[in-house]
Amino acid sequence: MDDWSDWIGREQRAADRLDPALAARWCATFDRDAPSSAAMPQGIHLCLCTPEARTAQLGDDGHPARDDSAASFLPPVPLPRRMWASSAMRFHAPIAVGASIERVSRVASVEAKSGTRGDMVFVEVDHETSADGALAVSERQTLVYLEALAPDAPLSPPEPGEGSFDPSGWDAHREVRPDERLLFRYSALTFNTHRIHYDAPYAREVERYRGLVVHGPLTASLLLQVAAERFGENRLANFAFRGVSPAVAGEPLHLVLRGDSDSIELGAFAGNGRQVTKASATLV
Repeated sequence: MDDWSDWIGREQRAADRLDPALAARWCATFDRDAPSSAAMPQGIHLCLCTPEARTAQLGDDGHPARDDSAASFLPPVPLPRRMWASSAMRFHAPIAVGASIERVSRVASVEAKSGTRGDMVFVEVDHETSADGALAVSERQTLVYLEALAPDAPLSPPEPGEGSFDPSGWDAHREVRPDERLLFRYSALTFNTHRIHYDAPYAREVERYRGLVVHGPLTASLLLQVAAERFGENRLANFAFRGVSPAVAGEPLHLVLRGDSDSIELGAFAGNGRQVTKASATLV
């Protein structure tokens, strides 16, 4: 692997506005009524300051291509498969409809590893999102780049088989079935062109997923809504999530929560009990 130390500290700035139309589309995507106040629910920042790469600048997987130029924010890791591995968020203030948004992003670390999946490179990026000049959300996002899979590699995740999820040990439980329409709308909200979320032949034949993959931040957004139903809107001080295994479009997804105050555990599970996402949170 190359030395990517030159990318550590590299900075990118983006500007946006949380206009009423975007707020309305976000609410429609999640089958929600508009909030009673101007403050939008937590998670709206994931749909702000979205990528602006031209179509001609996209790689085969749909992500913006990377190179070794000064204009390339992320390092040109030569591994073709990219995943959003985890995020740790701190909420400082709600973001209101009409607010002017600025996001400052910095590459915090680049680390190459080897494991059961072969060579991997982890890239940590710190994002600070401000609304009308005041810090609203700080987040550390971890991306992981992986080796290509053989054309005959086993599909992931395995077929559901036997077993079912038991929600009895949780304080809150909500079952959803994210389908292709929801994935399309969330991709549109976030301007995410990663083909695993909308191109079924690519997802299966190239990245060896059994079906279209539910976005990690989409699952996180659904878990934030479970927390809001339990504790009220904009009540979380911190929220962290980590992807464990893929969720497949059209299949049941169980969203659960237990605990309160400074020890809240959340999770997303497939219908057979396979864990998809681990998450934790604390209240303000």
